[in-house]
Amino acid sequence: MILTIAAAVFVFGLLVLVHEFGHFITAKMTGMRVDEFAIGFGPKIISKKRGETIYSLRAIPLGGFNDIAGMDPDNNPAGERGFCAKPVISRMIVILAGAGMNFLLPIVLFFVIYATFGMAQPATEPIIGDVIEGMSAEKAGIKGGDEILSVDGQEVATWKDFTDKLRTVEAGQDVLIKYRRGDEISEVTLSPTYNEQEQRILIGVHSSIVYEEKTLPESFGLAIEHTKEITVMMLDSIAMLFREPEQTENLAGPIGIVQMSGQVAERGFIPLLNFAALLSINLGIINLLPVPVLDGGHFVNLFIEAVRGKPLGSKAVAYTQRIGIALLLMLMLFATKNDLVRVFMK
Repeated sequence: MILTIAAAVFVFGLLVLVHEFGHFITAKMTGMRVDEFAIGFGPKIISKKRGETIYSLRAIPLGGFNDIAGMDPDNNPAGERGFCAKPVISRMIVILAGAGMNFLLPIVLFFVIYATFGMAQPATEPIIGDVIEGMSAEKAGIKGGDEILSVDGQEVATWKDFTDKLRTVEAGQDVLIKYRRGDEISEVTLSPTYNEQEQRILIGVHSSIVYEEKTLPESFGLAIEHTKEITVMMLDSIAMLFREPEQTENLAGPIGIVQMSGQVAERGFIPLLNFAALLSINLGIINLLPVPVLDGGHFVNLFIEAVRGKPLGSKAVAYTQRIGIALLLMLMLFATKNDLVRVFMK
């Protein structure tokens, strides 16, 4: 439980810090007055004023905010330094900077991982890496580090041999696996399950991982390429939610993310950094959706202002924001329902 909480605070804190810093630094660079830069919500734990800005850490580490003066045109105490008084292009930059930092963070994290540890590659040896909780391998007592020797009496020399032999097994059919753990050799019988989504037999194991060293230029190029690939994959997943509504069952909310943070943290700090990078990309994409109250919705309003030559009326903005809040609340409730089903009905 302590590890799960610590991992969730680290991940949420890092993502929020980077996102809000994007808004903060661009607001400062464009001459806007920032009254407070806060990490978290609720009561202040630590607060210090430097210059005109209060920097605070608050009790609930699940968000954060920048108090930029003049966000509301009807209440602009900063005059020419208020958000609403700045040119449209300056306001667009500030709005997009949060999501932009969420795309920059994964590049930095992946670069650090590749440059320091190398690029993770599946090992060719038939050695178990991770064992998925609740699946047949875990129930049968197989653990990470076990070396697979044979499947139904057929020897295996590589991980590919192991997976190829498992593919010949039918769902519900028992399979005999011989493995070595330290100096001991054991046998266990388990029943694989058929995964409809992946359309193959699974017992719930992953191969072990080896790391291939990379130079700094290679690490930087791989970090950019990996971030791009994940972004495209996530955009495809979002599009699939509209094409196949049943896929919404896979949505996770805060409870699910906290649970996953703990599970990933148990595998080590590097997997947790990878997880933070994935969530950062996801946060960047979500924030750019053209939904009122999200950064993407604010950007659409600014684009309309640039085309019209004047901002939308306060009533129109308030109406669209109510719609946006309602949509986000419904999405959050649905995702939380999914989380509760996974936790209590698994």
